[in-house]
Amino acid sequence: MNNPEDTKLVTLATSTLARSQAKQAAALRDSTGRTYVAVNVVSPSLTLDALSAVLTVALASGITGIESVVVSGNKPADAKVITDFAPSATVFYIDSNGEEHAI
Repeated sequence: MNNPEDTKLVTLATSTLARSQAKQAAALRDSTGRTYVAVNVVSPSLTLDALSAVLTVALASGITGIESVVVSGNKPADAKVITDFAPSATVFYIDSNGEEHAI
């Protein structure tokens, strides 16, 4: 990861995962530079992966674009929820070894 702002997202996602003990955590940077974090949600009536959850939090704050998203923990099935909203957004997955993968 060459962008220092993306490195900050890695730190946010991995520390949120460790602190929450969730199965997945995501950090998102919008087109104005603001960041948002969320974890996966599992309840009897609602299931969201971390990508869907972080997008929901960001949309509630009125974002108009996404630059980058980083997910840690369980690998998301795909990044469609993000790329449907912002086709040019970069989405990375950080595996348990700390290695990054574009998704």
